[in-house]
Amino acid sequence: MDVRRRPLKHHSHHTRSVKQHAAGEHLKASDALPLPLYLTNGLFFTIFFSVMYFLLHRWREKIRNSVPLHVVTLSELAALVSLIASFIYLLGFFGIDFVQSIIRPSPDSWEMEDENSEQLMIDEDKPIKPCGQALNIPHIAKPTAEVAAEEEKKPPPTIEVHTSEEDEEIVKMVVEGSIPSYALESKLGDCKRAAKVRREALQRITGRSLSGLPLDGFDYDSILGQCCEMPVGYVQIPVGIAGPLLLNGVQFSVPMATTEGCLVASTNRGCKAIFVSGGATCIVLKDGMTRAPVVRFGSAKRAAELKHFLEDPINFDTLAVVFNKSSRFGRLQSIRCAIAGKNLYIRFCCGTGDAMGMNMVSKGVQNVLDFLQADYPDMDVMGISGNYCSDKKPAAVNWIEGRGKSVVCEAVINEEVVKKVLKTTVAALVELNMLKNLTGSAMAGALGGFNAHASNIVSAVYLATGQDPAQNIESSHCITMMEAINDGKDLHVSVTMPSIEVGTVGGGTQLASQSACLNLLGVKGASKDEPGSNSRVLATIVAGSVLAGELSLMAALAAGQLVKSHMKYNRSTRDMTKLTSS
Repeated sequence: MDVRRRPLKHHSHHTRSVKQHAAGEHLKASDALPLPLYLTNGLFFTIFFSVMYFLLHRWREKIRNSVPLHVVTLSELAALVSLIASFIYLLGFFGIDFVQSIIRPSPDSWEMEDENSEQLMIDEDKPIKPCGQALNIPHIAKPTAEVAAEEEKKPPPTIEVHTSEEDEEIVKMVVEGSIPSYALESKLGDCKRAAKVRREALQRITGRSLSGLPLDGFDYDSILGQCCEMPVGYVQIPVGIAGPLLLNGVQFSVPMATTEGCLVASTNRGCKAIFVSGGATCIVLKDGMTRAPVVRFGSAKRAAELKHFLEDPINFDTLAVVFNKSSRFGRLQSIRCAIAGKNLYIRFCCGTGDAMGMNMVSKGVQNVLDFLQADYPDMDVMGISGNYCSDKKPAAVNWIEGRGKSVVCEAVINEEVVKKVLKTTVAALVELNMLKNLTGSAMAGALGGFNAHASNIVSAVYLATGQDPAQNIESSHCITMMEAINDGKDLHVSVTMPSIEVGTVGGGTQLASQSACLNLLGVKGASKDEPGSNSRVLATIVAGSVLAGELSLMAALAAGQLVKSHMKYNRSTRDMTKLTSS
């Protein structure tokens, strides 16, 4: 750009206007509006502050009524336009003079144009604009050393999440307790903004940073009222792929979310052994979710009377009609009762389609209890769940009767694959399974834990596909069986899992990451052709993955490879002291 030094031609005009104003002369009409300057300025001042008050009042009402701030009416839109227009005028008239007063000489020195004209650099191609209009002020750079010194003097930032002035006020109110943290979503109408405010308030209350916990990149609207309350971020768990798992003639790439090194690699080796041996076969034996309320009577006799009524086949159809009103997918399958004194535990079992079904069965149970209250007015419902279900706890009733999907999965691994892929022998696997999974578990008094590490695989698949992680407890009930066949040359291996609790709709399955993993398996959402088939396929995938994991871990133990493999895949080789020091 061609730049040369030349004086500012409009300085003398500005000086004369200043002198006229100092002498008390009347101001003339401005070029922008045919009005005296004091009227023009007063008009825009009035517009600016009036509109600002109106908008602040409207925004306060929206926050109180939980109305999203981005939803604006026609009057609010017009107010915003007026605010911007008045701000631009006032900035152009007053703001530029203030900036120029800092980087330019004082007005008194403008009379000496010839002496001071060399001090300013003006682009010749750009016309000089009159005072009151927006000017492109030349940037005068400071020396590098001075800038660096100022940067060093600046204190380090103490706030990890930067907040606007409006959010800052809300953060202070949360810290002071005038706004409950749980009410931010309803008051702000913006789930991500609520999480940001809550996160900053939490950091100030605890005095501890959440800098390592991500906030951006997550759809907080998708979890509102369904997955998580009072969020402040989300946890990242890596997802690995094991497979292909050849199951019932279909190949599956199994997503596993885990932080345990060697788990995905080990399961992948088991999938390979199953694949090259012709695949595994998986069968769903039973499909029914349970809920067991506890009711109390005045005597054990009355409790026994209701027990006989509920278990009488003659009454089942009537109860099923009442139960099935709760959902078009929920279908009552059976009722089993147990008495403890005058307390009756009623275990309802029903089909739930492609949902895991806890809410569905609970609504059906409530319908039946309301129906029974008419004939048994002395029945006192103590709780919709009496732990005879049994949910999220190891229980013999689940191990024996089953809960969710009861599945058995088997495969025949030939001798060559056992030696080349699993690096062990059939005899060694059979013997170790008997001593570890059967005898060892019995010695420990295990309840449904006659396996090597079924919960490892169940947890990883559950986290990846949006299942309830707490239901890993009963879903990991598994007995692993190994037997030498074909004159001891081949290995027959099976896992029997009576209570796999999974669904492909509802809960965490709707989240983007978990939905993608379900889509990878081909079981995303509800089945349109056969309700419940997607969740049953998912249950077979869980069982097939457990079978692969059991094969590989047992082989590693039999061959003495467990410690070596974990030292290789489950230990970080990075120098953590350097990371912490930096």
